[in-house]
Amino acid sequence: MISVLSVSKFNSIIKQIFDAEEYLHNIKIEGEVFGVSLSRNVIYFSLKDENATLPCVSFYPKLIDVIKEGAKIIATGSPNYYVKGGRLNFNVTDAENAGQGQLYEEFLRLKQKLQDEGLFDQSHKKPLPQKINRIGVITSKEGAVLQDIKNIAWRRNPSVDIVLYNTKVQGNNAEMEIAQAIDLFGKYDKVDVIVVARGGGSLEDLKAYNTEIVARAAYNCPLPIISAVGHETDFTIIDFVSDLRAPTPSAAAELLTFNLDDKRAELFGLYSKFTRAVDSELGRLENDCKIMGLRFTNQSERLLSQQQNRLENINKKLLSSAENLLSQKYYELGLLENALNRMNPECVLKQGYARIEQNGQSLAKIGDIDIHQNILVTMQDGQIAAKPIDKI
Repeated sequence: MISVLSVSKFNSIIKQIFDAEEYLHNIKIEGEVFGVSLSRNVIYFSLKDENATLPCVSFYPKLIDVIKEGAKIIATGSPNYYVKGGRLNFNVTDAENAGQGQLYEEFLRLKQKLQDEGLFDQSHKKPLPQKINRIGVITSKEGAVLQDIKNIAWRRNPSVDIVLYNTKVQGNNAEMEIAQAIDLFGKYDKVDVIVVARGGGSLEDLKAYNTEIVARAAYNCPLPIISAVGHETDFTIIDFVSDLRAPTPSAAAELLTFNLDDKRAELFGLYSKFTRAVDSELGRLENDCKIMGLRFTNQSERLLSQQQNRLENINKKLLSSAENLLSQKYYELGLLENALNRMNPECVLKQGYARIEQNGQSLAKIGDIDIHQNILVTMQDGQIAAKPIDKI
């Protein structure tokens, strides 16, 4: 009868089998490295060939210079079955280069080809728009990448819109979906910029972003494209073709949005600086006005004094001229008065002369006298009525 084993017992038996097999100790395995991560000086990675993969672990952190993503290595070590977790790992104690892996070689060949064609040229890079209202994101709706982008973008600027085009990020036809999404967003004029994003992974995981179809779609896109694929140390073909590379999807969200709090602080700083500048300028102008006012007052007083002196001199000249003119006129008037007095009939009468009138008319000649009419003789002290007798 077969006894019932616990999980722990079964896993322990498996571990004993691996440990007892001398042939499996200190063996060498050749394969391509992928999925490398370093945690607390422990290197976690996998080896693969065309048909299988093998999870590996190494407690020798110095081997990180050999165990690189996409590298082809010969790893020396022994299998270890982890009883508690029920997992098999190949514990690597040494590693040496065995050439480049197939995927990495394909990556380098395509990179060189596209570079020679000018797809990486800086002259083709499009600048980001000054104002970004809507961001088109190409990634999987299931992953954490989309949530990271939304959280950071909306925390910094809640008014920005995010439009998702849901695609695979790895696996069959992922590159076709990504290229199609880039083409569609390129024709959608309500999107200001496009972000092609996914989380980190091995060279195998990032394979879709190292394809020619995705590279050419990004190159031909009329809108600016930011690649945010993998971690900061990951590089893909789309990174070289895109207009800007962000080290992570979260960094892309920060690049494309501005922090409202920072903008408010910046505006407040500018306002304070402007206020200080205005106050300083007003103070300077006020001081200039005071100086100009004093100068104007001094100049005005001097000018007023000069004008007053000038007016006084003019007034004196006018008075002197007027007095001279009046004296002249008084003298002329006296002459006229004397002349008039001499011409005054009364004055003439006083000199012993008389005025003879007949019928209201003055008579100057004997021939004008009518001896048949009375005449009136006016003298200094009176008049005499007389009748002419004869003309002599």
